[in-house]
Amino acid sequence: MSTELERLAVRVREFARARDWEQFHTPKNLTMALAGEVGELVAELQWLTPEESGDLDPETLARVRSELGDVTVYLVRLADVLGVDLLEAAGSKLDEGERRYDRDLYRGSARKAPPLAP
Repeated sequence: MSTELERLAVRVREFARARDWEQFHTPKNLTMALAGEVGELVAELQWLTPEESGDLDPETLARVRSELGDVTVYLVRLADVLGVDLLEAAGSKLDEGERRYDRDLYRGSARKAPPLAP
């Protein structure tokens, strides 16, 4: 994990520990909290046109930024509790995507690729 992500994970871990919240930070609970925060992020953009969503007014952008912060904190905490290196996991997914989605075959297409053979 990157130094910045490690520092954030330690800060969130210490925040939870200082409040005796570690008992509540089970993978199930953290996943549910993460899903809730993603829902709040979705709600901020839900009724906007694609153009509006790409050019947010300062008030909406501030709310979106706040929700992104919540999502990040819960995601980093969940990864910390499970011992998952987020950057390694993301890199693995990108590697898989590069194998599944040939750049020429899928350029400009939103279609889903078949699963990789085992």
